[in-house]
Amino acid sequence: MSEVVYEETATMIAAGELQSFVPFGREHCRNHPNAFNLQLRELQPASELWSSDGAAGLVGSLQEVSLQERERECWQLRKGCVGIREEDVEFEEELYTAGNVVVWSQGSRSQASNVYKAFTVDSAVQQALWCNFAVPQTKKDGTEEMEQTVCIVQSSCINVHTVTGKDFISPLPFQEDQITIFLFLHREPLPTVFSMLHPLDEIAPVVCKPAGLFEGCRVQYVSDSAMKIVFSCPQPSMVVSYDTVQGTHSVWVLRKVSHDEISTVLQCPAEPVGTPLGLRASGFLTSHLRNISRLDSPGGAGGTGSPLHYSTLHGHQSRVMMSSPAVHSRIHSPSISNMAALSRAHSPGMAAPSFSGAARFNTSFHSPNSRGHHGLLPSSNNTLNDSTLVPEMEPIIPDLCLEHLWSESMSSQASKVYLTSDLCENHYLCFLVESHQQLRCVKFIESNDTSQLIFTSVQTIPAKDAAPLQNIGAMLFWRPVAVWSLYTGITRVSKVFVPGLLPPTFSLTNHLSHFSTPVDNVKLDEAVMPSPVSELRGPNFKHHEASFLEDYPFQQSAPYICALRDPVCNRVTLLSTLSLFIFVVRKCLQAIRFILPKEAAMKVLVKWYNIYNAPGGPSAHAEWNLFVTCFMTLMGYNTERLVWTRNLHFEVPLSPVIAAKKARPSDGGSDEVNDISFCFTLHHSKVSPPSSPSLKLDSSAPLFPHIPSLFYVLHLLYEELQLDELQRASTSSLVCLLQQLARDLQLDAYVDLYWRDYPSLISGFNESCLIDQAQIGQMQRPSFLTAEPPCVFSWLSNCLRGEEIPPFPYLPGICQRTKLLVLSYALYIIGDEFATSAEVSKYLFKLSAGQCMLVFLAKKKDILLYSSGLGFTLKDLESVPFGVALPIREAIYRCREQPCSDWSEEVCLLIGRQDLTKQAHKMTLAKSKSSVGSGLSLEPPATTEVDEEEDGMSDIIQEVTGLIWSQDLRIQEVRRLLQSSRPVRVSVVQLPEVSDHEYIEEKENKLLQLCQRTMALPVGRGLFTLFSYQPVPTEPLPVPKLNLTGRAPPRNTMVDLNSGNIDVPPNMTSWPSFHNGVAAGLKIAPASQVDSAWIAYNKPKSPELANEYAGFLMALGLNGHLTKLATLNIHDYLTKGHEMTSIGLLLGVSSAKLGTMDMSVTRLLSIHIPALLPPTSTELDVPHNVQVAAVIGIGLVYQGTGHRHNAEVLLSEIGRPPGPEMEYCTDRESYSLAAGLALGMVCLGHGSNLIGMTDLNVPEQLYQYMVGGHRRAQAGANRERHKSPSYQIKEGDTINVDVTCPGATLALAMIYLKTNNRSIADWLKPPDTWFLLDFIKPEFLLLRTLARCIIMWDEILPNTEWVKSNIPQIMRGTFDPSEDINMETMAQAQDYITAGACMALGLRFAGSANSDAFDCLYEFARTFMKIMSFSGTTTVTGFYNLQTGLSMILLAMSMVMAGTGNLKVLQLCRFFHKRTGGEMNYGFHMAHHMALGLLFLGGGRYTLSTSNSAIAALLCALYPHFPAHSTDNRYHLQALRHLAVLAAEPRLLVPVDVDSLKPCYALLEVTYKETKWYEETTVELMAPTMLPELHLLKRVKVKGPRYWELSVDLSKETQHLKSILSRDGVLYVKLRAGQLPYKDDPQGWKSLLASTVNHRNSGVGAFKPEAISTLTSEPALVSFAEFFCKDSDGMKHREDTLVLFSAMLYECVTQECPEMLPTYIAIEQAVGALRRGDLLQTFPLWQMRLVVELWDSRVLQGSHSRHGALLTSEFLPVMKNMVDVALDSWLKGEDRISLQPLQIYMIDTHSIMLACFLVYRSIPCLRNAHTELEGCSSLGDLLLRSSRLRIPLRDLLRLVPVLLGSTSGPQTLLGFPQQAY
Repeated sequence: MSEVVYEETATMIAAGELQSFVPFGREHCRNHPNAFNLQLRELQPASELWSSDGAAGLVGSLQEVSLQERERECWQLRKGCVGIREEDVEFEEELYTAGNVVVWSQGSRSQASNVYKAFTVDSAVQQALWCNFAVPQTKKDGTEEMEQTVCIVQSSCINVHTVTGKDFISPLPFQEDQITIFLFLHREPLPTVFSMLHPLDEIAPVVCKPAGLFEGCRVQYVSDSAMKIVFSCPQPSMVVSYDTVQGTHSVWVLRKVSHDEISTVLQCPAEPVGTPLGLRASGFLTSHLRNISRLDSPGGAGGTGSPLHYSTLHGHQSRVMMSSPAVHSRIHSPSISNMAALSRAHSPGMAAPSFSGAARFNTSFHSPNSRGHHGLLPSSNNTLNDSTLVPEMEPIIPDLCLEHLWSESMSSQASKVYLTSDLCENHYLCFLVESHQQLRCVKFIESNDTSQLIFTSVQTIPAKDAAPLQNIGAMLFWRPVAVWSLYTGITRVSKVFVPGLLPPTFSLTNHLSHFSTPVDNVKLDEAVMPSPVSELRGPNFKHHEASFLEDYPFQQSAPYICALRDPVCNRVTLLSTLSLFIFVVRKCLQAIRFILPKEAAMKVLVKWYNIYNAPGGPSAHAEWNLFVTCFMTLMGYNTERLVWTRNLHFEVPLSPVIAAKKARPSDGGSDEVNDISFCFTLHHSKVSPPSSPSLKLDSSAPLFPHIPSLFYVLHLLYEELQLDELQRASTSSLVCLLQQLARDLQLDAYVDLYWRDYPSLISGFNESCLIDQAQIGQMQRPSFLTAEPPCVFSWLSNCLRGEEIPPFPYLPGICQRTKLLVLSYALYIIGDEFATSAEVSKYLFKLSAGQCMLVFLAKKKDILLYSSGLGFTLKDLESVPFGVALPIREAIYRCREQPCSDWSEEVCLLIGRQDLTKQAHKMTLAKSKSSVGSGLSLEPPATTEVDEEEDGMSDIIQEVTGLIWSQDLRIQEVRRLLQSSRPVRVSVVQLPEVSDHEYIEEKENKLLQLCQRTMALPVGRGLFTLFSYQPVPTEPLPVPKLNLTGRAPPRNTMVDLNSGNIDVPPNMTSWPSFHNGVAAGLKIAPASQVDSAWIAYNKPKSPELANEYAGFLMALGLNGHLTKLATLNIHDYLTKGHEMTSIGLLLGVSSAKLGTMDMSVTRLLSIHIPALLPPTSTELDVPHNVQVAAVIGIGLVYQGTGHRHNAEVLLSEIGRPPGPEMEYCTDRESYSLAAGLALGMVCLGHGSNLIGMTDLNVPEQLYQYMVGGHRRAQAGANRERHKSPSYQIKEGDTINVDVTCPGATLALAMIYLKTNNRSIADWLKPPDTWFLLDFIKPEFLLLRTLARCIIMWDEILPNTEWVKSNIPQIMRGTFDPSEDINMETMAQAQDYITAGACMALGLRFAGSANSDAFDCLYEFARTFMKIMSFSGTTTVTGFYNLQTGLSMILLAMSMVMAGTGNLKVLQLCRFFHKRTGGEMNYGFHMAHHMALGLLFLGGGRYTLSTSNSAIAALLCALYPHFPAHSTDNRYHLQALRHLAVLAAEPRLLVPVDVDSLKPCYALLEVTYKETKWYEETTVELMAPTMLPELHLLKRVKVKGPRYWELSVDLSKETQHLKSILSRDGVLYVKLRAGQLPYKDDPQGWKSLLASTVNHRNSGVGAFKPEAISTLTSEPALVSFAEFFCKDSDGMKHREDTLVLFSAMLYECVTQECPEMLPTYIAIEQAVGALRRGDLLQTFPLWQMRLVVELWDSRVLQGSHSRHGALLTSEFLPVMKNMVDVALDSWLKGEDRISLQPLQIYMIDTHSIMLACFLVYRSIPCLRNAHTELEGCSSLGDLLLRSSRLRIPLRDLLRLVPVLLGSTSGPQTLLGFPQQAY
């Protein structure tokens, strides 16, 4: 039953004035500090709307456009809530969201809007809404207080901010595809709707209670994924849902759940029965978060929103529902598609709905997951298996229950649902059904106890949209016939007249979607009278004036209302679409403002503003028509007398006095089609009579004197618009205005130009207005107005033909595209490098008001740098006409072949090199905080936690190592050799005579020997895993165990050292544990996110692990992270007095501050060095090893600074005498060595240039320490310290050379490093007599030889002769038997000198992988091993000495081959690894495994540098005296072994395919600079490869043909390549089309080009479009092949089209230019339209002419130029031939020419073809051509005359038969257009 609708049809009321509405938050966000992240779309050019993926042309436009990207701002309005503001004023509130900013603002009729609160969150805001939470006050009375909040939804949490200042963060405990947190027992379906009563509460599932009396109607979780919530309301507490499967709308009451219902839900294990509600949200677990406010009227829904509240909702149709009757939350209807009519259910006359029972609900739960948009929560449509159940989990107790009230079936979902009430307090639930253009109003009443809602009747009202107006108890309807009506309930009150509906609004954005478009505001007053005060919700006049001169794109649709939104009180916002001509009007206004004097321009703008905003303005007419009439009136035209302006159908008077508007229906918008149609109509009507005196101009009009100037700037604007495909449609309207002005100014050449462009349009105009000669004198004819019209296409054509070109005029700031393209042609076509410089202007001149002045304004790369500098992108290039764009595309194509590595990201994007764009992008990311480690996530393979804890080496990137060493498993072998976390195998055979007890002792002794090796492994492991790990900030660093147990076969019994059977040295594991900690810490990459809290978090609770943590601290210093450790923590660690911690911390902090002279670190170190403290200071008991570490720390912090005071102290400390008692008596050697090394580092490489140290006599003092002599008196502050002699050591006054020599020697070496100072080097020569040789320790000879060689750096040569040349002559010759020669001395001296020379050779060629150096060292290693194999020589030389020499040679080899993983060195290391018995002690194992670590430094990613700093670090780390046992620090502090890390540098270059993001092989061409040893050399390397040191290189180039070439020029600067190498060496490369990676096709036999050669048919014929995906990854090409190049039933009759498309595709693929596909298609369409005679304008022929002229210029320039051309195939000649045939056939046709003059303007094929012919054949203005060619009698005469007209010879020959063969002469063709002028 339906109620009768009462209508009052005779009345009409008026709404208030329309006002342009812009959300206040948008303006605030623009000035917000975080505005650069918001990406507001309002004022951005189209090129910035989408980010291209680097490919040009079609790719970006097809792939990157998404609605979601453009809908990033949204807002909602509501009536102001009581309590927010103190004063009792009616006001509105706005909640605006954009990016990660939310703005809550307030405003009223009497007060401007202001910001109430603004929030900025970390990630993008998914949605923001108001919400009121109920907070219990006391437990006794149960009272609750409403807390008003704003909820901000992010991807992983909800931020809740209360008005009282409280902030809550409620994490969302579920993400997509993570559903286990909601699993319950008994396999019940997962809940899909959740509620949250307070931010501190858990999110709880909602239960539902279906209506009905059938069995099984029980309370259950809302779990049906087919349901979605479309509306909710707090008062009455109501929820409306829609079942997408059954097509049913259901109404539910929302209430608190009862205890019985809770127990029912939690205890009942039975299968759930069907329910009409599961409340789904687009396949996810939630419904929308929507606007939430309290309703003031009992049943009214004031503020209930339309779907247009939220522009973002289309992209995010899944949000958390948080609603409660006590919470006053309301969920609006989401933006949903159309829905069918509502039908009754549970109402009189309608059948009850059918329930499908449990089956559908269970199966829907198990259905496959539907693809939804991005949402917060996962879909419930996932299949569960047993493994996903979590039986132990407690079910979450529900808070709310949905009880079913009413349902009815519908075929589609309502797009808008709201509550309203009429004047008599009847309540209605309204459903808007867009598909049927109906509003269904369901009447309901509340029961007496208000506990139940009773639905009574349904009424249907026709409506396209509707919105409730709460204050007046009514609804505003937008009827299908564009009639506005006011209803109260279902009773129509009256029609509503909206004055001036609707002039296009000014504040327009370029959103294509209407959801974010600024809108107009309509106000309906209760008094039903027009409001005298307009409602301003946005900018006022000032904003309008600024905005209508801005540059906006236009939309091709007439302005009309498309929706209603934001009803507040008695106001509603109307959404309108954009006007077609709004862009061209703004451009015209800009040009007028530019050229006119300021006074005249102001008059025009004020006049236009008044007309535009006049009340009762034009009804739904285009803005352009209004502008034309206004503009021509201001110039003196009588627009009522001109036919074409009179037909514009304006009703608005143009007088300043605004008259009443006649209210009559509009004729619809006028757009381009209407204009053209009108011209057609005009032509076919009677032709107007010739001009009469009545069509005169009014010379008193304000713009009359400026008509020539205005015409000229509008013509330039016309030429500008011709260069933009997006705006070119509007030129057909502008040309109507221009042709009229040109006729009246008698500028025939301009009229001819317009007729050529639009022959079908201009032919319909033949009216002229007379201008008296006297009036002409009043006009200001500017000097720049030339008789020859500036035509940008002609200018570009002349440029291509190489003819002389005059400067082209342009309007600065308006004709930017003209300027860009003209200068681009000058750069590229003419080749003028200075075209864009500020020195000379040959190509452009700039107009200014009243005068002409020159503007001070190639190579192919210049055009790119210039274009990108102006913000020109690929998107802009797509809008350039294809003929104009072709040369620029060609320049881009050529640059794509050989780009520069230092080009910016914008330039790389412009040339379509994704690899370079990605590289540049990562380069910028590396500077930001968000970048972690490498630019590419080269993640190591996933391993179990057991593996991670086992050996600590699982982080090596196996994708890269698998490419470097693809033929074997050497990485696994290295891991096996260096692992120390598993028990070792103790193989001891029990002999019969050995007792069990002795056997156990024997096994433990064997284990002790093996443990010497195990304890030495961490030093090598730290080098192997260097910088390979990115720590997780929430987890401690995994440190592998140092396992010193063994397993004895065959029973695998445990062997332990703690059994007490043998003596184990005390503290044996202290230093190995330290090294283990260093090795673990060195894994951390320098770019990791490490802070002070994480460092402290890793501190172990167990004191046994304190040594490991000490090493960890040192490692953090070596990789630079210790600088982040708080000073307080450093102080805390040092005061604990733990020796190892102090050593690690001091060395770590010093390494982190290398060479900085940091004062805080200096003070820290000085406390631990008595020599740096004042003499009167308190003596501190600093452990000796800590002092050694502190001294080295001074050297590190002051490295290379030449600091005098520290150098002086360190010089004296080398010879520090032992003090009284036991001071300085033990391990003196290590302290003296440390002082020498530190002195060397402070003065590193200074040589004789030690400024300010002359009086110290540093070299002489060091020489004395080296050779001995009398001790010098201590100077300065330390004199008192050393006054008392030692009671333990009697040295007297002589220097103890055994203590001071090593430090002094290395100090001398480092000071004079690479100086080639021969006098100092001669000091270090070994003695040349046997007598003197006896006075020197053999191991000191090693140091002297090493020092001498690295001083004479340039003389080191990689051959055995050079090594042997270091041995003194007396040892190399034959020996006289009579001489008493100590063979042991000679053998030891030879071996140590050889080892020292080999060490120097290793340092000289460290990291170079020099084959000569390696061969030389390998030969000496083999020699030493042979010597060791003979027992006789071993006894002479001594095993220790031989092993020391061999270890040094092995280390030297590893230095040379560092990071290369050389197999021969690996074999040697493995050989020594197996040797554990005899004299193979802890130190030798350390040396051998350090060599192994260096060989695979950083997993093959790092190698060694030969810089001064690196050499110093290696001298400290590889000091040739290794510890005898694990606690030995007498000669050298063990911690210094790790300083080798300071010499490591990343030089591995890893090519990564930019499409697959996988490492791959690529061929590199590396060019070495010329040096004195070799000329400039080029070598080819297969990457991934280790690059040589960058200072040696000139260029690194990725070589073709497989990949796009890329050259990195290192002669300019090396920073770019260094930044690449520092991020895992990732170099992005792009595979060329038709090529396969080297891994898949090593020989190149499978590529597309190879298959073309191998087959006899051509490449195009062999090309299969189906196989496109194997040849290119461009999405546009793949899609084109799929949809346009495949045979289908509909394409059977168009085989030629398929072949043509396939040929286009083949060209784009093989030429690597996917951006050319639109150009190919445009050429084909232009030619096809010409052949069919479909052209209405000559624009396509202009473009074809430019394409052909570019081709001709390339042909004339020779084959070299054609090689780089884009159009190299047969395609263009074929298309050109088709055009020639079409024009020639028209030219030869009998009816091509008529002798009737006026018939030139007939709109038929001949007129258009004539214009096409003239344009394509380059025939100049007809009047000029007629004058020149009149009377030609011969071909020679014709050629001579035509040369003046610059008609190309090719085109002239086409005209010869017509010009010479016709009896009527040239007039036949060229005479009649003259009659038109």
